[in-house]
Amino acid sequence: MIDTFLRYIRNEVQLSGRTIDAYRVDLKQWSDFATSGGRYELMLHTTSVSDLRLWMADLARTGVSPRTMRRKIQALRAFFRFMMKRHGMLSNPAMDLQVPKIPHDLPVYVRSEETAAMLDSEIDTADFVQVRDRLVIDMIYTTGMRCSELVDLLDCHVDVSKGELKVHGKRNKDRIVPFGHELKEMITLYRELRDDTIGSDRPEMFFVRPDGRPLYRKLVYNVVHRAMEGATHASRKSPHVLRHSFATDMLNAGADLTSVQQLLGHQSLSATQIYTHISYRDLKQNYQLAHPRAKKKGG
Repeated sequence: MIDTFLRYIRNEVQLSGRTIDAYRVDLKQWSDFATSGGRYELMLHTTSVSDLRLWMADLARTGVSPRTMRRKIQALRAFFRFMMKRHGMLSNPAMDLQVPKIPHDLPVYVRSEETAAMLDSEIDTADFVQVRDRLVIDMIYTTGMRCSELVDLLDCHVDVSKGELKVHGKRNKDRIVPFGHELKEMITLYRELRDDTIGSDRPEMFFVRPDGRPLYRKLVYNVVHRAMEGATHASRKSPHVLRHSFATDMLNAGADLTSVQQLLGHQSLSATQIYTHISYRDLKQNYQLAHPRAKKKGG
């Protein structure tokens, strides 16, 4: 039945591949726990919230993080909703599970001057890999796209004449993201080197390796981490940190929250509002430095 559910969320609900893979792992873990490793039959229609709480308690004892626990509860809730909808189950036992709270830490981001220094550093503009890696950094910071969106970016969706690209985001939703002249020049250079490297037949994917195969998430992470190492004081060095930096710098420069939400591809405005805390911190610091009545007397 779990396999049937996974086909349902892939084909009908059209959840992302990463979510489906995570739910597959979560539900398999729960099934193994509920059947003692397959020694007993999985009795779905008689599963109670008490049965599920036993699994939650076991996970807590093994040190599973609150964030992971939340996802596992979400997987159970989605699965039992499916059982109610398609297989006559009368109630959803996972709805009564208490969802652990997650501390809302401020996103890590790179200061704008550090990002500028990183993007302005010298590279060999005749070297395909160096140009591609710089474009990876530039595109994430300039457009705010996710790592998975960059890996899945199609060549036909990058339009330098219009200065925009189409990003295929979460929940299979597309959005149009504009870009400026500097990124346009880098894209044009990259395409020329790419065609010289892999041949004149344009690949389906925009970003590729020298042998023409597409990039993968770990490669992009390594590219970003290597570029940020020694160039920034950020505590984390990842593609998502560059995405945070994009949002923070946009808001600090005066962009309205709704526009940033649309550029990031957030479903709700609340997901974007966390960046206002960072922007307010910078705003407060600038106020204290600039306003004559905010300065300490005698300082």
